[in-house]
Amino acid sequence: MFIYLSKKIAIPNGTRLKCLSWNSDQGWIACGGENGLLKVLRLEGTSSKEIKASNAKGQVTQPGNLSLNQTLEGHNGSVLCVTWNDSFQKLTTSDESGLIIVWMLHKGMWYEEMINNRNKSVVKDMKWTSNGEKICIAYEDGAVIVGSVDGNRLWGKEVGISLSLVEWSPDGRLLLFCTPSGECHVYDGSGNAVSKVPLYCNEGYVGLSKIVGIEWYDGIEGFAEPNCPVLAICLDNGRMQLMRYESDDNAVCIDTGIKPCKCKWNMNGTILAVAGYQLGGGGGTATKELWMVQFYNYSGEHLRTLRVPGNGISGLSWEGNGLRLALAVESFIYFTNVRPDYKWGFFCNTLVYAFNRPDRTEHCVMFWDTKNNDKYPKYVRKLVAIQAFGDFCVLATKGENPGEYILILCNAIGSPVDSKYIEVEPKYLTITHYHVIAASDEVVYVWQFRTSFSKVLSTDVTGVKRKDVREKLFQIDEDDPSKGDRGPESFKPPANTTSDSISALCATENVLMVGRASGVVQRYSLPHLTPEGKHVLRCRPQMLALNCNQTKMSVIDINGVLSFFDLTAKGGTPGTQGEHLAFERKDAWDMRWADDNPELFAMMEKTRMYIFRGLDPEEPVTSSAYLCSFHDLEITAVFIDDIMAQADQPDTEFMTMYETRSLRDTRDLLRTTKIEDAYSFVDSNSHPRLWRILAEHALEELDFVMADKAFVRSTDYQGIQFVKHLQKLGDKAKQRAEVAVYFKRFDEAEQLYHKMDRPDLAIDMRMRLGDWFKVEKLVKENSGDDAQLVNAWNKIGQYYSDRHKWQKAAQYYAQAKSSEMLVECFYALEDFTALGKLMDAMPDGSPLLISVGEKFQSVGLCNEGVAAFLKAGDTKKAIDCCVLLNQWDQAVALAQQYTFPQIAMLLAKYANHLLEKEKYLEAIELYRKANHHPEAAKLLTDLAEKSASLKVHPMRVKKLYVLAALEVDKFKRRTLDMNPLDAASTMMGGATKAATATMAATAAQTLAGLMTLEAASATDTKGIDSAWRGAEAYHFWLLAHRQLYAGQVDLAMRTALHLRNYEDVLDPQEVYSFLALASFYNKFFGQCSKAFIKLESLPAIPNDKREAFADLAMSIFLKNAPADPRSLRETMTKKGLNGKNPVVDALLEDLGGNKEQVCVASGRIIKDGNTVRCKTCKHSMIVTEVRGRETCPLCHALLPVPGEKSRTALGGSNGGVSDKGMLGGRYATIGEDEMY
Repeated sequence: MFIYLSKKIAIPNGTRLKCLSWNSDQGWIACGGENGLLKVLRLEGTSSKEIKASNAKGQVTQPGNLSLNQTLEGHNGSVLCVTWNDSFQKLTTSDESGLIIVWMLHKGMWYEEMINNRNKSVVKDMKWTSNGEKICIAYEDGAVIVGSVDGNRLWGKEVGISLSLVEWSPDGRLLLFCTPSGECHVYDGSGNAVSKVPLYCNEGYVGLSKIVGIEWYDGIEGFAEPNCPVLAICLDNGRMQLMRYESDDNAVCIDTGIKPCKCKWNMNGTILAVAGYQLGGGGGTATKELWMVQFYNYSGEHLRTLRVPGNGISGLSWEGNGLRLALAVESFIYFTNVRPDYKWGFFCNTLVYAFNRPDRTEHCVMFWDTKNNDKYPKYVRKLVAIQAFGDFCVLATKGENPGEYILILCNAIGSPVDSKYIEVEPKYLTITHYHVIAASDEVVYVWQFRTSFSKVLSTDVTGVKRKDVREKLFQIDEDDPSKGDRGPESFKPPANTTSDSISALCATENVLMVGRASGVVQRYSLPHLTPEGKHVLRCRPQMLALNCNQTKMSVIDINGVLSFFDLTAKGGTPGTQGEHLAFERKDAWDMRWADDNPELFAMMEKTRMYIFRGLDPEEPVTSSAYLCSFHDLEITAVFIDDIMAQADQPDTEFMTMYETRSLRDTRDLLRTTKIEDAYSFVDSNSHPRLWRILAEHALEELDFVMADKAFVRSTDYQGIQFVKHLQKLGDKAKQRAEVAVYFKRFDEAEQLYHKMDRPDLAIDMRMRLGDWFKVEKLVKENSGDDAQLVNAWNKIGQYYSDRHKWQKAAQYYAQAKSSEMLVECFYALEDFTALGKLMDAMPDGSPLLISVGEKFQSVGLCNEGVAAFLKAGDTKKAIDCCVLLNQWDQAVALAQQYTFPQIAMLLAKYANHLLEKEKYLEAIELYRKANHHPEAAKLLTDLAEKSASLKVHPMRVKKLYVLAALEVDKFKRRTLDMNPLDAASTMMGGATKAATATMAATAAQTLAGLMTLEAASATDTKGIDSAWRGAEAYHFWLLAHRQLYAGQVDLAMRTALHLRNYEDVLDPQEVYSFLALASFYNKFFGQCSKAFIKLESLPAIPNDKREAFADLAMSIFLKNAPADPRSLRETMTKKGLNGKNPVVDALLEDLGGNKEQVCVASGRIIKDGNTVRCKTCKHSMIVTEVRGRETCPLCHALLPVPGEKSRTALGGSNGGVSDKGMLGGRYATIGEDEMY
């Protein structure tokens, strides 16, 4: 940060000023003084546009000239207070008599709008809220008035204490009142006292002290870092404290060492200006007041002190952009220019800079490619500093832990490349091609992030292995940092702090310079850190820089004086080297050495830029830009002040180029004089850039001798070869065309080739340039080679595909018949229909078909992918495609067709994987799609049993059992079904040998199917033989409950009696408990008694529950005899057919058709043949019970339509539904894949 006095304005008649305020939005300056003086001034700006315009006209303007000077009349006494309302463009002033005037802007002039005079006391202070809605007026006698912007009084109050200052909180909810006795009181927005602000900075001070300044930054421009101090309270004894809020008990206390009178935050709360004076010697016994302005950052760190002439500062105010400060001194207004220490850097044509957003707590770091105008914003927390050089920039940030800092190495687009955690505060930071150096007041940290052989060491294996040599730390007072282990792990902080702290750093590839507060500069070699000597300066350095050959070092001290140190001269004292030259330039705030000439440098002095050759300056250029680079006699500079005004959208006009005088003179000589004279001038001011300009001019004139000389002097080998190539051509027309190509005037070169009737050369030039659109045009116009045209179409297609313009790319690839690229285009366009047509057009076995198949597979198009793989002859990929897309039925079919036995193993492996992850339904679906019905049925049965054990809804359990039974039925059908062709042959009949053979094959197939079923039944009898048993159990269980809840207690009891046959599926305790309940309500106490007996005899019932059942039974049967009112068919014991063997009886009963069947619709026993049978589950039901139903109550399949013959299971009779039918509704057959 650098500050200097830039302008002084005198007030007429020597009238002393009393107050001053600068409008932050429009730039108006209001100043009040004695005898009712009130003026409104306005200064011209110093924007980049105005400076460029003046430089283009050859003018050297003085920025800050007055553009408005208006005297406002209305006050008679001294004007003591002026304050702006920026939001509503109003000015409020008050004088010593208490008169308050509000001024408004009209057509560029200020006019009186409102007047108020309390006539009792003097206004000591006035402040508007940050939004301009309210104003608070504090009177000396303790009266407070708060009014609105339209002039209405909101409230008024006598606070009972004498007042001197007032300040609003940023949100306008609190008011801070300061008293002449040095107290600060907090009131709410309605005038009620809240608390007092503790003045920690004044603790231990004896005597009276008065608050002379109170400023609360409103945060409109964002904050430098989260939770930073924003409230400044300054006392006249030199004490000051910075607080985060009004009751902050961790305030930053500062002793300024002066007698303050005013203080003011800049526009973004990063710099606090404090005006005051010190008492100095004035000759004899008299003392003189030395007035000055001190500048502090938000952390309380002293940045700079500015000496101000005159006796007394009565007002100070910042410009809206924070680049200037106005001071009211006696009868003058002094303007101070401020060059802030922005966090920025320039490398690889990229400007990196940091700024704050009001809506974000982090710093926004913008990486702006100034060449292509690309922007890459990054957000960084607790940013400390930025430095850039070569290919990288380094960001220094605070870590999460106290005392921890992070160095982040970034490339030109802001991507982190490497980072380091350090415990050294990076007060001073610099970067070279290979090193990052950070230093605190006494410790230096050196990080070698790459070598000349490695781009970045973090990506180099050898660099990682030798990690200990990449980082070194040393204390500044150490004699030889190159000895011993200097790694971060072994470094120990010094016990005693140094008395000579570090004040500046600079480094090149092999030299490190460390400047100290005493003026000593210590020199070390890099990367070994070997001490090479000491240089003694006559000042305290703040900025150091080395020229390109390390013979001179520039020094800018804390007072802004630029001087130079000759490193090659002998030292004046033993142990020192070099000589501090007598050359000096004052008010310097930036400088840059040329990176290709050790005698050239540029410097910024106030608002002018000077270019020096040696120590001789050229004519100055008006500029306030920051210097980025100095290369090839051109200086790149940036107007960061303007960029910060619109940091989100930097404009390329904020980047500017300045040329040295020798470069401008060379161009003038080449335009006006002979080339020999220009050669002599360049020879006397030799520089590679000048020789290149001379060589280019000679080429334009076809003066190859001079061009050759110039290229030799500029050591441009390619240029020398180009001149030789031109000399061999012989034809001047060709030479001119080649020269035009050299200067990138390609259209001119093409015209020259056409005039020579050599379109082939034009085509060749366009091909070398990659201008394939012109190549296509030229080939078509001149009937060129077809191969060239196809190549041009391919290149144009590639041009569009690189830019993701796939439709246009496909058009050109189609013309070029490039199938491979057409596949990519159709895939990117998701035009799979066109991709399928392209696949059909490809020959069988084409390698491109594999790519097509993979693309179909990637989007889930299984059939198309399989077709592509099969056409390519890769059966395995086709099967893998089906497996990947979960089309296992198709995969199994392909495996069987092409004899691929591994599919079963793969299927089992995938199923086990799903089961391990408890994805049972996915595994079931997998087996179903692969037609592995027994496995699917087993999983469904296991899932049903698990669900039943978890007591889930019985309907879900029933559905799972039904699904398992359906899978078993599918397995049976697939096993027993005959081949359709064989079946047809058998049905045709005939006595031929072929028919006989067919019948034999059919018999063999049927026998094989029966054996397969027998084997399956042997391994899983529960799942194959009794597939529907579980579904029946839960169906009747649900049916019984529905009947009971519907009041059909007799049907519920009868259905519950059937549940006794399913004790292996249902919980016996629940079955007999329900049977007892239904029998009780149906008054069948005999069945109820049997159910209680069964319950008490169950071995799994705990004793307490068994006793409860016994007690309940006792209470029932003491009142009711255990007898049934009538006999039930469901409880009758059947007599065996032979009376001896019950197994034989059951078999004979089945064969004879005498086995009783139960209606699944009602639970009744079927007595006659008036039934209908479901074709899916093969269960019968009474016709009258399913009247109006379309689906089977058990499996929910559609029932047969009326008129369709359907046998019942009753003794093989044909007692199905008659053609006339008695059933209402429509019946249909369910498909084998019907699920629910």
